[in-house]
Amino acid sequence: MGMKEPTPSAFSGLDLLSSAVILLDERHLIRHLNPAAENLLSVAERTWLGRPMAQLLGASTILAAALDSAIKNNWSYTGHDIVVARPDTTEALHLDCTVTPIEASGARLLLEFRPIDHQLQASREEREAMQQQANRELIRNLAHEIKNPLGGIRGSAQLLERELGMLDNAPALREYTQVIIKEADRLQDLMQRLLSSHRAMQPAQVSIHEILERVRRLIHAEYAGVRVRRDYDTSLPDITGDREQLIQAILNIARNAAQAMHGQGEIIFRTRADRQVTLAKRRYPLALELQVIDNGTGIAEDIRDKIFYPLVSGHEGGSGLGLTLAQSFIQQHQGSIEAESRPGRTCFAIRLPLASAKE
Repeated sequence: MGMKEPTPSAFSGLDLLSSAVILLDERHLIRHLNPAAENLLSVAERTWLGRPMAQLLGASTILAAALDSAIKNNWSYTGHDIVVARPDTTEALHLDCTVTPIEASGARLLLEFRPIDHQLQASREEREAMQQQANRELIRNLAHEIKNPLGGIRGSAQLLERELGMLDNAPALREYTQVIIKEADRLQDLMQRLLSSHRAMQPAQVSIHEILERVRRLIHAEYAGVRVRRDYDTSLPDITGDREQLIQAILNIARNAAQAMHGQGEIIFRTRADRQVTLAKRRYPLALELQVIDNGTGIAEDIRDKIFYPLVSGHEGGSGLGLTLAQSFIQQHQGSIEAESRPGRTCFAIRLPLASAKE
């Protein structure tokens, strides 16, 4: 006999949580799944209301005993690394779980799940952010120290070139001064790019799809053999951001992909909405997820964990600054960027807040 479904507002407060929450009655039948639980388990609440918890999470004897004890003794239980299987899949999830006895609208137990992988990822991202900040400050200071002497070297080379004009072998000697001047210009441009990530943002309302179309046109102009395919969620609202910084960040990623494919292949721009996302230690009810996917050979394994570090490049002749600048610009927008790569598919995922942060 099916249970009477609660009113939509009965447990609406739980829908704001970023952690997965499931409510059960005393018979371990499901009363509510919040959106985070639906995302975690890849299920829809409406198809699981009134069904046994064991059908959803599998027959975990540890979890079943914890539920019985929580009801019988009216105490909470916390379990670590509980293995549960999602329905209709062989993939197992490793979760930390807290069971809390409650009495609310027929619900007797509140189960809160936290994926262990997500916690490890959050800790790793925090360490990487600190390391990247230290790297950027080091590179910034070096750029300042190098930029001024470069100006002196270039000016001296120009003066020397003028003096050489009076000599009989001036054309041959001018070739050397031109090398000095051109290399000084190249290094000055490199230093300016290193310092450009520290300029103040100029935020405004911008359309992510207008930005992507601009990047798409630039990629087509530079790499005729690269096809850029669009997979847009056109219902996404505008975001608040610096248009030029966002164009440069996405263009750097797309150029990196085109170069990795040697100018022949396919890039996909995909946009989606993501709910209850934590970015820079703040939780946002709504965020934008942008994926830049290419079908190249993938990122070399020896640099996969260092691709956002300054001066680390995966192709010959690269400066190793494109992804560093992209990460810096995205982080200035309170967003995140990460990469997954294997031969035939590399995906850079950018997340940017769309709604105000919740404490």
